[in-house]
Amino acid sequence: MQTIDDLIAGPGVAGKRVFVRADLNVPMSDGLITDDGRIRAVLPTIVKLVEADAKVIVASHLGRPKGAPDPAFSLLQAAERLAELLGKPVAFAQDTVGPAAHDAVKGLEPGQVAVIENLRFNPGETSKDDAERGEFADQLAALADLYVGDGFGAVHRKHASVYDLPARLPHAAGLLIGTEVGVLKRLTENVERPYVVVLGGAKVSDKLAVIDNLLGKADRILVGGGMMFTFLAAQGHEVGSSLLQEDQIPVVREYLARAEREGVEFVLPVDARVSGSFPDLKTKAPVDDVEVVGVDAMPAGKMGLDVGPKTEELFAAKLADAKTVFWNGPMGVFEHPAFADGTRAVAQGLLDSDAFTVVGGGDSAAAVRTLGFDESKFGHISTGGGASLEYLEGKTLPGLAALEK
Repeated sequence: MQTIDDLIAGPGVAGKRVFVRADLNVPMSDGLITDDGRIRAVLPTIVKLVEADAKVIVASHLGRPKGAPDPAFSLLQAAERLAELLGKPVAFAQDTVGPAAHDAVKGLEPGQVAVIENLRFNPGETSKDDAERGEFADQLAALADLYVGDGFGAVHRKHASVYDLPARLPHAAGLLIGTEVGVLKRLTENVERPYVVVLGGAKVSDKLAVIDNLLGKADRILVGGGMMFTFLAAQGHEVGSSLLQEDQIPVVREYLARAEREGVEFVLPVDARVSGSFPDLKTKAPVDDVEVVGVDAMPAGKMGLDVGPKTEELFAAKLADAKTVFWNGPMGVFEHPAFADGTRAVAQGLLDSDAFTVVGGGDSAAAVRTLGFDESKFGHISTGGGASLEYLEGKTLPGLAALEK
């Protein structure tokens, strides 16, 4: 895979229009960015190109607009935050391949940056039809001379700007993708052991493929979050009104049996924090009926919303001797203070170990920041939860395959 350094040293970038496919898909609330981690992650690539006197065109998606402009998903706020982080003006085009985009690019001097509007405002970006996607890629290619792929959070998508566009321009991987791929190789090739995987999040179905692949590779798999209740039900426990995917119970039972056969330690929670209702995440209003119960004593009509204190101790002990840890998915509804302790305990467990620790993007990365941890203390915090999981599932990621050609 050609790197950005190869691009600078080879054809050179000075004075050339360089299309950077970034991932500026930042969380928003009331029109404001709540976590700028993904913008900061692509900053080194943009700075390197700026310092090499490239004319930098930054493109990304944000959210899931339905193939048409929608002010709720505009990249304007991301462009303004990028300008603040760069410490210099950033032009913003109010369309993707129309007159505004072409004017913004024409107005660039060497070392300047423009952001074009949300790529998903055009139906060609996400189309399943190769011709429609290719037509949009042709339009994007007309804006640039060179392509740099650095949107790791989107490399598992066969989208026009990720998969089709690199075939139309000389291309290279940006610094972020280089770092992300290097980290994932450390999780899949010559792994330092014990190798512990911590999985959480809401749905067990989202994690089945990665569990399937890791059963032959990890030494221990710790399970929390909403998905833990499908595992507990598979073991015969009552789960009250907790999140449960009954249709996945047979698969989960088979994975538990396989883990035992293959000598992989599967660690499930022994207690949980429960409540009669889901908390209000907007107001963070106090929850007055929280109780801790053993997983063998789940009350009817109550839902589990976090792992309990004994599980926190158990998981900390299982992380203590690890040499490699991959964590994807919170242990509970960490957005509310009443149910954040389990996720906080896992994050602290990673820091207390001597392991190479990887936080697998998505809600896990958001939790690290929300709960006030120092990001620099972790080995790596990924910008792509879905992409990381699919890589660990052994899948070919279209965006990486396109950069390797």
